[in-house]
Amino acid sequence: MMTRFGARRAAASARPTIKKPRGLSAHLVAWAGVCPGNYASTGRKRSAGCRRGNLHLKTALVGAAKTAVRTRDRNWKAKHHTLKARRGALRAPLAIAHKVLIAAYHMLAAHQTYKDLGEDHLNHVDQKRAARRLVQHLESLGYEVVATPKAA
Repeated sequence: MMTRFGARRAAASARPTIKKPRGLSAHLVAWAGVCPGNYASTGRKRSAGCRRGNLHLKTALVGAAKTAVRTRDRNWKAKHHTLKARRGALRAPLAIAHKVLIAAYHMLAAHQTYKDLGEDHLNHVDQKRAARRLVQHLESLGYEVVATPKAA
């Protein structure tokens, strides 16, 4: 008969050989109800809202997402701004809650602390796309712009 402490030691020694199943973060997000719904019929994708999920966890995550968006110099704020412009003000907090839960899962799984990428991270991901977007914005305001990269 194995005692409780013997079982813990056996599990600890077997831990490196146990492989983590893929897709656990996606299952967690679906269970929490912060993943996008999927409704397609006759080859057409239609709006399905979000899943029901765990009501209390979903409420806490959306509240945390709304709070994270109001902090300065954070990646969440910039992402919320782009999502709000593209998808709307009501869908953006749920998308940020989705990202918060995935980040929390990976932090807990890897035993790491949170490392924020910064508010201007999205501009540095693809600088050509950001420059093109800013030039188009200035042109829509009535300016004539010629963008040339600065010499290094």
